[in-house]
Amino acid sequence: MRIGLLVNPDAGLGGRLGLKGSDGQAEYARAQGAEDRAGPRVAAALAHFARLRKDPSALEWVTSEGRMGTDWIESQIGNVSTVHTSSGLTTAENTAELVEILLSNQIDLLVYGGGDGTTRDIVAALAEADRGDLPIIGVPCGVKMHSGSFAASPKAAAEVLSAWLDGDLLLASTEVLDLDEEVYRQGRWVVRLYAEAMTPASPRWMQGAKQRVEASGESEVLEGLSDHVRELLMDGEKLLIWGSGGTLRTIGNQVGIEPTLLGIDASVGGEQVGTDLAEADLLELISGHDGEVVILLSPMGGQGFLIGRGNLQLSPAVLRAAGIDSVLGVCTPAKLLTVRRLRIETGDAELDAEFAAKRYMKVLQGYRTTRVLPISVD
Repeated sequence: MRIGLLVNPDAGLGGRLGLKGSDGQAEYARAQGAEDRAGPRVAAALAHFARLRKDPSALEWVTSEGRMGTDWIESQIGNVSTVHTSSGLTTAENTAELVEILLSNQIDLLVYGGGDGTTRDIVAALAEADRGDLPIIGVPCGVKMHSGSFAASPKAAAEVLSAWLDGDLLLASTEVLDLDEEVYRQGRWVVRLYAEAMTPASPRWMQGAKQRVEASGESEVLEGLSDHVRELLMDGEKLLIWGSGGTLRTIGNQVGIEPTLLGIDASVGGEQVGTDLAEADLLELISGHDGEVVILLSPMGGQGFLIGRGNLQLSPAVLRAAGIDSVLGVCTPAKLLTVRRLRIETGDAELDAEFAAKRYMKVLQGYRTTRVLPISVD
């Protein structure tokens, strides 16, 4: 069995800086102090895969020598051969080139680390080679990740690969989606379906494609949510941290503040004290606040992610500073029809375990109305 490995080492760099993505932003993000995200997450996936396989010697991995491959192989995962070299900043052309070379080496499956942009580049290269049938498994490393080819976490990616190798999972077609990052940075949400890809089917380990829920007739529900936030949360003592998304933006506007659609914002009482905040801004606000902190987050429709997709500014350091009990889900009944559990993927195993130990979390779904949903940490 031959497995290809491809890493976009610049994926996810802009997350904690609030850049909304890394397309064309890698050099700037590194200049601002951003640290590698994709490589270490791929390394974590491969380390877990090594623990799952008793005898990996029958596997042959084919990859790039350098930052698109071998720099992140730290465990015994099988025989590794290199067919390409990579260093420094990488481009979409480098991704396409490596995919072409991996295909010429007759791989049976491709494991990759990146975000939606990386996925687009890969499936475009597969289509160019008329190899859209090649299964792919994405290790989630980007900021957004709407596509259904991603596992829920690095650990989940290892589980999926191992189960597929054992013949326990069938292949299925899934959607490859991407957000226009230039438009995204201007505050508009434009997600497009670009292609379909083959991936092992696992409702437990694979995240599935994001669904955007638009329901008519929910204006009264949103007004009720706004009244709840205004009456019970917007006193002068609480620091409210507003997550991204249309639901929270609508509520914010109705209570008199102007949260960004795609960023993280903050308010105390009726006063907005932060707009489009990065990790460092959030840490400064929390450390300087003496009262209670409440983090308002709305889960992603379909996927159910509350933390770990599109809000990387809420880093483990930020969540620890605020306290995990400060997180409050906010979700309309229409979106709740697509969300059965709240997925948490902080990037920190100990913090994930703390969330998992809670088992359940309250979600505000109307005026003084909550629902309890199970917490899922993959």
